[in-house]
Amino acid sequence: MEGSLKKTIKRLAFYVTDKFVQAMMMSRVGRFIINGLGKSMFNQFFSINHNGVTISLVTPNIASYSRAATFSIKEPETLEWIDSIPKNTVLWDIGANVGLYSIYAAKKKCKVYSFEPSVFNLELLARNIFKNSLENEITIIPLPLTNFRQRSTFNMSGTDWGGAMSTFGEDFGYDGKRMNEVFKFSTIGLSIEDVIKYLDIPPPDYIKMDVDGLEHLILDGGKTALGKVKEVLVEVNDDFYDQSDNVKDLLGDAGFVLREKKHSSMFENNSTYNQIWVRKLEGKDAVHV
Repeated sequence: MEGSLKKTIKRLAFYVTDKFVQAMMMSRVGRFIINGLGKSMFNQFFSINHNGVTISLVTPNIASYSRAATFSIKEPETLEWIDSIPKNTVLWDIGANVGLYSIYAAKKKCKVYSFEPSVFNLELLARNIFKNSLENEITIIPLPLTNFRQRSTFNMSGTDWGGAMSTFGEDFGYDGKRMNEVFKFSTIGLSIEDVIKYLDIPPPDYIKMDVDGLEHLILDGGKTALGKVKEVLVEVNDDFYDQSDNVKDLLGDAGFVLREKKHSSMFENNSTYNQIWVRKLEGKDAVHV
């Protein structure tokens, strides 16, 4: 009942806002005001200082503000992992969203390639890179990754800046269940091997991957490249067995062992974890979970 009421209020708010904007657009003064409001949204920034690194992020809506405000507490294990990456190495941030971790890694002197196909997140990703003067350290690849080169639809569960829960060429989300699709467009998906071969991008030394359920498919399309990767941080839902089993098999076959899996106390009752896989060393096969 409570969820239904929230949805009704949300729909009503959108309806009223839409009608208000339509009315304002009917006059020159109204268009001037709406245009000014639109520009002012992108002048809202949130400043972060984490472990001596200062980052400025544009926050035109609630989702992007929430990501900025929870930067240090939402995925502390990811930040700790980035802190451990040596300088001047290549990081692929697959599922970069608005660029929080790409920017942090670049500030820590990594060469970053940010993969983000959402047309809504791309604008904020580019603005955030520019705001932090990292155009030479971060390269945006605005295409989805998958297990083989194909043209298909990028399906999204929302259209908010800073939103998540999307998929390419599939109908399931992070938990393996059917995703509620509200927006989609046709695009080209590439495998990891395709990116290296056709886009002339250096192979990754480190991979961070958070793509809401497609992790195993992407890893399947990068078997050769994985042989040269030092570490992988990948988000996995333990209850999505097809994903979790395949991630385990693919990374194990590529010579990795699971060092640890963690998530923030914010997700205490959640079955999704960031798994950190490291190159297997002789006599060091211990797994800490």
